[in-house]
Amino acid sequence: MRSWFVAAACVLGAAGCNGASDNAAPALTTVPATAPTTTSTTAPTTTTAAVPRYAFPISPDRGVSYSRTHAGYKATDVFAPCGAAYVAVSDGRLEDVNRVDRWDPKADDPALRGGLWVSIVGTDGVRYYGSHLSAITPGLETGGQVTAGQEVGRVGRTGNAAGTPCHVHFGLSPATTPGAWDVRRGLVWPWPYLDSWREGGQRSPGEEVLNSG
Repeated sequence: MRSWFVAAACVLGAAGCNGASDNAAPALTTVPATAPTTTSTTAPTTTTAAVPRYAFPISPDRGVSYSRTHAGYKATDVFAPCGAAYVAVSDGRLEDVNRVDRWDPKADDPALRGGLWVSIVGTDGVRYYGSHLSAITPGLETGGQVTAGQEVGRVGRTGNAAGTPCHVHFGLSPATTPGAWDVRRGLVWPWPYLDSWREGGQRSPGEEVLNSG
């Protein structure tokens, strides 16, 4: 009877059945899963165009005022303390640097009314013109590069601004030719952009200016 139980236990696969390995079912073998093959790919390199950055043209902006109108054409006279720093509004190239005040009230040549001026063509394609300066920053030459916020001159009243409160005539226009004084003095009202830059904004005049020519 005891042998019958042992045999039964072995048939049922109970542990401890010595000598039953010849007839036992083969043990199951677990095969580890194979990790899926992955192909390494490199994301395509994309080039992001430089975004123009803007600075308010007077630094610091304490004691600065300007109106939303100008006699005769679209520009803004930015009034500021005499000798305050006039800075590049945008990264760009110095298109024209005039260090000598040649304006003569007797002749009143309109091309020379600006006195001392700096004209910059920004990376956005806009010409930024500032005139009536009392001085031009040493080392600046036509064709050189400037960055937004870099000092390029000092607020004054040269040219036909003699006898007026110190200010900078600030004009926005498309880049045409350096001698196009009638264009560079301003074709687009600057005040909406001055408002933005003074508050730390980055409103760009590019589209409006480039469509104004």
